[in-house]
Amino acid sequence: MTIKFTKMHGLGNDFMMIDGVRQTITPSSAQIAAWSRRDTGVGFDQCLLVEPSHEIGVDFFYRIFNADGQEVGQCGNGARCLARFIQRQGLSHKNNLSVATKTTRMQLTIHPNDTVTVEISKPQQDPALIPIAITVQQPWYTIPLPHHISCQVHAINVGNPHAVLLIDDVAKANVAYQGQCISEHELFPEQTNVGFMQILNSQHIKLRVYERGCGETQACGSGAVAAAAVGRLYHQLAEQITVSLPGGDLLITWPTIDGPIFLNGPAVFVYEGILENVCASSS
Repeated sequence: MTIKFTKMHGLGNDFMMIDGVRQTITPSSAQIAAWSRRDTGVGFDQCLLVEPSHEIGVDFFYRIFNADGQEVGQCGNGARCLARFIQRQGLSHKNNLSVATKTTRMQLTIHPNDTVTVEISKPQQDPALIPIAITVQQPWYTIPLPHHISCQVHAINVGNPHAVLLIDDVAKANVAYQGQCISEHELFPEQTNVGFMQILNSQHIKLRVYERGCGETQACGSGAVAAAAVGRLYHQLAEQITVSLPGGDLLITWPTIDGPIFLNGPAVFVYEGILENVCASSS
């Protein structure tokens, strides 16, 4: 069976968007991984599948699959793309949407300039909720690495787990190697995304992110949220922070550390296409 998809990106973090409201689609992990290939497939960092919601007060449910086929619970750039995809497909004409994933609920606001603001629940620091296999909450966690070295990371959950390292120069960070070592470390039972953060001043940071199941991406919305939250909590950063990633800038606002945190940035359409020989059925 054939299905339509839309390719989108948020600052170069790219997605395959699929409408699962008008059709029932059950892709396997192997199918997702095959579609994610940039030589023989569509090519993307994540695949997003929007589905009907069965929860009162939630407009849509959506599923997020990393390039390796692993299903995860949060993606800030993807949430922005989701909002504009829902509107463009005529699934809703609302500018304010409530959506849910398997781990979190978010409020999405579409602005006239085609940027989207994502409201995310208060970040979690309890080790059991991150999760990290350490019993006592700490500002820093020591992660043993190969060759008898270690690194210090903050750990936080913003709908998905993140480890954040403070470094002097993101340009010199060994994101591919060190990111994978930390991401797949046994202390993170669900693996983790890894952010390499350089503080420029109290309102501006640079960031590179190794995403679990993907590797380094041009931008990571939840990674930007995690880094800004860590900066606010532990490094005296302001309540509004510009996060500069390889793909561009995101704006994070956290008015009060006891409340939700807000992510604002662009969501761009690239093209539409058709997948063939997919396990799907009309709803």
